[in-house]
Amino acid sequence: MKYLLVLAVVMVAFYVWRNNRLADRDQAARQKPPPARTNTPAIMVACQQCGTHLPQTEAVRGSQGHYCSAEHRRLRED
Repeated sequence: MKYLLVLAVVMVAFYVWRNNRLADRDQAARQKPPPARTNTPAIMVACQQCGTHLPQTEAVRGSQGHYCSAEHRRLRED
């Protein structure tokens, strides 16, 4: 009889532990924000001197267009 009581207590403890663990995981999944979109396309421009394509954010802006480096801007605009 004593072993049945110990087994019942262990089973109840396991059941409570398992349900709490599942509830915590569900709550964490609900609180997590959706992933930020990082695959946005970049605007590509061509260098006026050599024709190399590069993102507009990395390009050097000159009076005649975009360049891949300050050296190419200097060569083209002088």
